[in-house]
Amino acid sequence: MDGRWYDDEAGPMVRPYALTGGRTRGDGGSAHLDLIAQVVAEPGAEPGAAGDPALAPEHGTILALCRTDPLSVAEIAADSDLPVGVVRVLLGDLLTLGWVRVRRPVAPAELPGEHILREVIDGLRAL
Repeated sequence: MDGRWYDDEAGPMVRPYALTGGRTRGDGGSAHLDLIAQVVAEPGAEPGAAGDPALAPEHGTILALCRTDPLSVAEIAADSDLPVGVVRVLLGDLLTLGWVRVRRPVAPAELPGEHILREVIDGLRAL
């Protein structure tokens, strides 16, 4: 053999565009989902409950991953073994349906400055 995979040896493989129906963006603003945005499933969010035939099994996988604890978009991609672009599109679908909530990361401008952090550290050391 020359090292190439043929037929059954390759295992199950679906192209990313097939999972998203050729879409590169979800309806729920998936283009704004940072890798560190935290996603959590809404209580009672079940893929079969709505009976939407447009939903893929991967939507259910994402919901199952986010059911107990918030996960970042990057963690969802890693745990579901899906490309980040696909996860963003699928999360956009779930956002549109109201089945997930997304907490976007804090903007760097809103974080405390180095001066304040140094004062906190100095205050803690003084205790």
